[in-house]
Amino acid sequence: MQFLYAWEINRPEIVQDALLSFYESMEKERAYYTFAEKLIYGVIEHIDEIDNHIRSMAKNWTFDRIAKVDLSILRLAFYELIYCDDIPPIVTINEAVNLGKAFSKEDSKRFINGILDRYKNQLDRPLRQAAGQPESADDILDGLVD
Repeated sequence: MQFLYAWEINRPEIVQDALLSFYESMEKERAYYTFAEKLIYGVIEHIDEIDNHIRSMAKNWTFDRIAKVDLSILRLAFYELIYCDDIPPIVTINEAVNLGKAFSKEDSKRFINGILDRYKNQLDRPLRQAAGQPESADDILDGLVD
């Protein structure tokens, strides 16, 4: 999220160079951030589509008025909701709200939750499980019997 915020403020010509520079300020080695890097590249690659989803969900709110921190959090969450079916949507939403609490204003958690909650209702998958996970104990038992 922090890199996406910096990227939004000053978009570098070469994202990879900017990421390498960003990692220099981080506590852990680059390999630790492999998943985050996947998310960053995914958001940037699909930025137009993601921003269109945010626009459509931000009713009565001008896109340009969204705080850059909140926008970075929303972009990350929308990428996960659209492209990472191995992450349960509820987990993505909770993480986004927590990022809002940690990095933005007091009201942002409600704003972020409202937009993501509205979008989750359009998802055509279970909200509390990752793709391929059984939905219930009965599904687990059925899998054992098969």
